[in-house]
Parts: sequence; C-alpha cells; structure tokens
Amino acid sequence: MAPKALIFDIGNVLITWDPERLYGQLMPREERDALFAEVDLHGMNDRVDMGAPFKETVYETAERFPHHGDMIRMWHDRWIEMASPVIEGSWKILRGCRAAGIPVFALSNFGIESFAYAETVYPELKEFDQRFISGHMGVIKPDARIYEMVEAATELSGAELFFTDDRADNIAAAEVRGWVGHQFRNAEGLAEVVDSHFGLKVPL
Repeated sequence: MAPKALIFDIGNVLITWDPERLYGQLMPREERDALFAEVDLHGMNDRVDMGAPFKETVYETAERFPHHGDMIRMWHDRWIEMASPVIEGSWKILRGCRAAGIPVFALSNFGIESFAYAETVYPELKEFDQRFISGHMGVIKPDARIYEMVEAATELSGAELFFTDDRADNIAAAEVRGWVGHQFRNAEGLAEVVDSHFGLKVPL
C-alpha cells in the first residue's frame, strides 16, 4: 500500500536545530562541553516540549546552577539563533507534495511558546494541512501515545503514513506502529524516498 500522507518533523528536517552551535560561539569548546555535561539542557528542553512554560523553565534551571546562570538563560533569550536556518530543500519537497494533493502534516517536539515565536520568524510553519505540536499535546516523541493521537486525528494509520524525522528513536517508534519511516539526513535523500513511495519528483 502506498502512503496517503507525509509527516514531517520540524527540527533538523525543516529548520536547523543546533543549540551546541550557539554555545560554541559564546564560550570555548571545553567550557561548553562542561556546561552540557553538568546541566541537562536537553532534558530541560524536553519539559518545555511537553508543555512547561518556556521562560520560567529555563530561568528556574538557571537559578539552580547560578555559576552557569547567564549561559543557561541564553537558551530562552537567544533561542531563535539555535533554531535557524531553514532547510530549503525540505520545504521544496513539502510544497511539491501539497501541490500534488498529498496531505502534509507536522509532528514535532516543540514548546507552546517557542513554537508561537518560531511562527513569527518562519511564516512557512503555517503551510501544513495539520500540525501536531508536542507542547499542546502534553507528550513528546518517541512516546507511543503521540503517534496514537496523530492516527486518531487523521484517521490514518500504519503504512498509510510516511514519516521523516532526524532521530532514529522517533522513527523506530513510528515503524513499530507500521508507519513508513525515513531517518532524515538531507533533502536529497528525502526527495529520493518521496519519489519511490509517492511517485513524485521534486526538483531541489
């Protein structure tokens, strides 16, 4: 059975997500590595992605590690620099699919407030047919519940859904449910598998 819809992750599929890059610009590498080793910044971000308030969560973490406080607050204050630039080829694929009548959804671990902010910088985030944003759903990938919620909302399941994400664990969780998964590495590779599954060639 050919898939009936294409689901995109956002971070590192449509928009670059690279916190380490920003911190590498703010401090020597050894200090950056020590910060990330001592403070679970990605775990902090997971809480935001599950619906916790963005600024409060980051600033509370900074208070617990006052010797890193200024740097931790950068996670909020300079967040957009970690979420840039867009991955142009992926957007061409998304638009090509929509133009061909293929439904296109977003399924992304993203905070409520950070996503609202991202929309003001990237208006293309409104181009999906449906968006499934973890902060509003109260659950993050790769928890099985988030995939169940997508299936219920779209009335599609199993091989009817094609999903691309940069993280292997998120793809594996989708494939357990029978979804067609593709671990994203670059737009060229995604274009090839979209052609093979949907019969759609998108010039990049």
